[in-house]
Amino acid sequence: MKKNSNKGIQNGLFKGAPIYIGVSVILIAGLILSILAAITIGSVDISIKDVYKVVLYNAFSIGDESSIPSLATQDIVWFIRLPRILLAACVGMGLSVSGLIMQAIVKNPLADPYILGISSGAYLGATVAILLGVGRSLGPNYVGICGFLGAFIISLLVISMANINGRANSTKLLLSGMALSSLCSAFSSFIVFFAENKEKMRSVTYWLMGSLAGANWENIRFIFPIIVVSTIFFITQYRTLNLMLLGDEVSITLGKDLHVYRQVYLFVTSLIIGLVVYSAGIIGFVGLIIPHIVRMLFGTDHKKIIPITALFGSIFLIWADVLSRIIIPGSELPIGILISMIGTPTFVYLMINKSYGFGGGK
Repeated sequence: MKKNSNKGIQNGLFKGAPIYIGVSVILIAGLILSILAAITIGSVDISIKDVYKVVLYNAFSIGDESSIPSLATQDIVWFIRLPRILLAACVGMGLSVSGLIMQAIVKNPLADPYILGISSGAYLGATVAILLGVGRSLGPNYVGICGFLGAFIISLLVISMANINGRANSTKLLLSGMALSSLCSAFSSFIVFFAENKEKMRSVTYWLMGSLAGANWENIRFIFPIIVVSTIFFITQYRTLNLMLLGDEVSITLGKDLHVYRQVYLFVTSLIIGLVVYSAGIIGFVGLIIPHIVRMLFGTDHKKIIPITALFGSIFLIWADVLSRIIIPGSELPIGILISMIGTPTFVYLMINKSYGFGGGK
């Protein structure tokens, strides 16, 4: 069975265990260095020495309290910059891994985490919360919570629809997602069309563009372990994910029914996207471009590409967020806009010059 399932695996430009291990080590080091470097960059000019004094004192109680910079500096570094950078790493990891898994589920290398209508569900949830005031009793983060609930409910509906008149497969999941995505977008547009509060309409638009400005330690402590554990879970499922590239018919002949696995993976993926939506709004394209690049370089063996995708996605979003904060002096460009501006031409180039196989085909 293992031998047959490997027929669906395609090699990338880089081959061999030494190269894979070397790249993994480089990416881990790159992630650590990116966090350490990004924390020194911001609109407020703070010396590198003072930045690391604050981090060492608050994280490890290293240093004398009398030598720590002013309270304002500590607030900027410890409560604004560092949580934002760590949230960027979490969101980048979650979006990238979710995109990779979603592409395996629907057997389509051009899919992303929002292909099954999850983004539209989040959009509808946020629109209802902001413009109609639904969910205010949930607390100050009610918009994010409603966005999360919208994404999660739509994912459950997608699974239910795909199972009507037979078991779900990649085609039925894709069609169900497209149908529900159109429905959610229609309802959202209907609500926006009749809205009279321009300030709230602006809030909807800004939230849809994505932002990491709301990062805090409470969110990090909640989101980080779930995204990391979910990523580890998917790494342990690499054989089944590789088998999905062959399709349902072939997998059944090999003695494995992918029906339950596909729904479990969709459930976990929706949980990740819901958390991302809750913490950072809608940030598209990351789950599309990062897995695409990684597969092109390292092939389609999920045992290798899931860890690389997670690390690469984290690094990518950290620096995208840094760029969004400094590209316009005195202002912040929504990160969703920046990623689309950078990612769209890059993705078109990669698609035209595609040199990797997916699901056993070149």
